[in-house]
Amino acid sequence: MALVLVSASVFAAVMVGAATVGGGDNTGSTAGERRFEGATLPRGVEAPRFRLRDQDGDQVAMEDLRGRPVIVTFLYTHCEDSCPTQAQQVRSALDELGEDVPALAIAVEPERDTEESARAFLSEQRVLGRMQFVVGSRDELKRVWEGFGVTPQRDDLEHSGRFVLVDPKGVQRVSFPIDQATPERLAHDLRLLADGA
Repeated sequence: MALVLVSASVFAAVMVGAATVGGGDNTGSTAGERRFEGATLPRGVEAPRFRLRDQDGDQVAMEDLRGRPVIVTFLYTHCEDSCPTQAQQVRSALDELGEDVPALAIAVEPERDTEESARAFLSEQRVLGRMQFVVGSRDELKRVWEGFGVTPQRDDLEHSGRFVLVDPKGVQRVSFPIDQATPERLAHDLRLLADGA
């Protein structure tokens, strides 16, 4: 009898462990469906609406990007460690995807993130023409940061390092902390969003 109880306990533990293996919270997925690699976000949270300028002085508006998935990250132009890595992850994800989708870097240090410094950063990272660097005043960017749930760069605090994937309808769907993102995982989830997942 004791052996049967131990065996049942071990089986239950194995089944619970098997149910928790995988990517993020993929609520709504059923057997056989492809699952997101990143963490799925609460349903219905729209990307914040904004109309700002990019590294070339051109207007960028979130609502103008509807119809395709969008990859969003948060960078500052004088960063020497995590931001160049994030830009390279986006570049490699677009290569992996085999086509460019809208890619936005949202400035998190507005006093130093100018059109000129943004253009220089994108050029140095070899993503000029493939990624737009959104700049603006602190007041203009504050609503964007809040809408994406990120903190800006401060002297005493490093900015939020993450990627957010927005679906073609303008809804935030998937998030990756920078230490869990790979170009392959980002491309995989962008494909799912493009396919209507």
